Amino acid sequence: MTETELVVGIDLGTTNSEIAAYVDGQVRVLGPDPKMLPSCVGLSPAGELLVGLEARHQQVLYPERTVRSIKRKMGSAETVALGEQHFTPPEISAFILRELAGWARRELGAPVSKAVITVPAYFSDAQRNATREAGALAGLEVVRILNEPTAASLAHGFGDGRRRNVMVYDLGGGTFDVSVVTIEGDVTEVLASHGNNRLGGDDFNDLLFERLAKEFETRHHVDLRGDSVARARLWWAAEEAKKKLSFDPYVRVREENLAVAEGKPLHLDFELSREEYEWMIRPLLDSTLDSISKALDDAGKTVREIDAVVLVGGSTRTPLVVRLLQERTGREPLQDVHPDLCVALGAGVLASRLGGHEVERVLVDVSPYSFGPSHMGLRGGVPYPHCYAPIIKRNTPLPVTRTERYTTCVPHQTTVEVDLFQGDDEDALKNIPIGRFRIDGLRSTDELNEVLCRMSLDMDVILHVTAIEKETGKSKDVTIRNAFAARTEDEIAAARRRLEALWAAREADFGFEDAGGEEDGPVIDVPVAPEIIDMPLEKLPGREEAEKLLERSRALLPKIHPDDVEEAVAIHERIEAAIQARNAADLEKAAADLRELLFFLEGK
Repeated sequence: MTETELVVGIDLGTTNSEIAAYVDGQVRVLGPDPKMLPSCVGLSPAGELLVGLEARHQQVLYPERTVRSIKRKMGSAETVALGEQHFTPPEISAFILRELAGWARRELGAPVSKAVITVPAYFSDAQRNATREAGALAGLEVVRILNEPTAASLAHGFGDGRRRNVMVYDLGGGTFDVSVVTIEGDVTEVLASHGNNRLGGDDFNDLLFERLAKEFETRHHVDLRGDSVARARLWWAAEEAKKKLSFDPYVRVREENLAVAEGKPLHLDFELSREEYEWMIRPLLDSTLDSISKALDDAGKTVREIDAVVLVGGSTRTPLVVRLLQERTGREPLQDVHPDLCVALGAGVLASRLGGHEVERVLVDVSPYSFGPSHMGLRGGVPYPHCYAPIIKRNTPLPVTRTERYTTCVPHQTTVEVDLFQGDDEDALKNIPIGRFRIDGLRSTDELNEVLCRMSLDMDVILHVTAIEKETGKSKDVTIRNAFAARTEDEIAAARRRLEALWAAREADFGFEDAGGEEDGPVIDVPVAPEIIDMPLEKLPGREEAEKLLERSRALLPKIHPDDVEEAVAIHERIEAAIQARNAADLEKAAADLRELLFFLEGK
């Protein structure tokens, strides 16, 4: 190799694939946002090759002309059909690799010919050779096949000379493995690996699909499993629900016109909780804990000898995964590098070194602090009004959005005050208060009311916090600027005294019975956003017409070109977001765009 040359790192994944390279002094994942290419390939009815998102969209309409999760077939003699044509797994993978190389070429302005490609640690020789073959078919010289756990360790920057034992827990879309590695300097030794190449997020999707299909069958007495188009639509709805449940305690699945009975279109409108979802996948996750035990035994290590636990793969976002690993290992898993991009970044580190660049680790933007609200709970078995558990935890990659749920303290409670803190102590009063706001006019009910708290932290260090009444959608939010700004000890002490005085004056702790609040003056650097969503859903102007337009549009989805499907779905999402936010102006514009699109589609 020359002194410096372009070598890219590629994570050829089951669900998504990524490419990384050395750019402007650091390793970056390349390509259009969200930097992930769906590992999906298809042939359109006209014979056009589709790779990535286009192929994924087509699968809803033409599942027989689309293939996904080809990584599970690498190393086998099996072929896959795209319409009338048949392809080997390396050929399908080559299409994905060529698309990624095109992303890099367009962004870097230079041809891409050499790559490091990652594989699971347990991949056999046949599977590794199939990966090399895919690279060759894509016009790439595969200079190194890199184990995924080794890539993850490189991304986390453990090559600093210290000797560490690291457990890499990799739960992706279609495969799972756990590896115990020893890292010292530039040397990463895989001591033991164990896993299941038939376990991943796709299996979680399958469980959710069955749940949704059964719900539809119970309501309408129609089995969708035999309808390829309806099945594909429901499966993708299940995947989207899975993703949302990683961050939100509830998800609402709405799919219209899934079937027709006696001339009447049949819809699915169903709410699923994170608890039910985690109950469904718990047996699969328990099996991964068995793999941890076997990997530790094979490596001759105990849990106490493990210095760090690293999470890899999008499925590790499921909160239950983190809880189970904490219980099993006694360590909080590292999440400071994007789990979906971690392996690609690590491959990019090695690729950069092979290309002659000096690079030690990946640079990532993370939150250096934890943020969350105080709440009524138990401490030492005694009710305590200042309990605290962060919603956004420190070292979480930015940007980030997380939601947690809370309940009111007493029936018929119509006011909630939210006190926000920065810190990690279970006692809110030992953390730093950063703001407070209130939401009035909650519905009066004989039962405890459920309130969701959503926190978003963006790349500009601005924290957005919203409290939402779950049943009605009524909400209020604040924006906290310079959330990372250091505060003086005097400021912290004064803020704590003010909050403690307010709390002491309440008849019911956590502010649910307090009729005061905002007259106490603004908190430090916490401007309240003017957008307060008080409008009942039934009074939102244009909602009924917009929902009728949605129904007409969704009925056309199975009949229109994939490009039109993508445009229609994007407008659907804008309409649903506007309704959720009670934003009449955005709803009017989105409805007008959909009306114009329908005029074009229905006139075809």
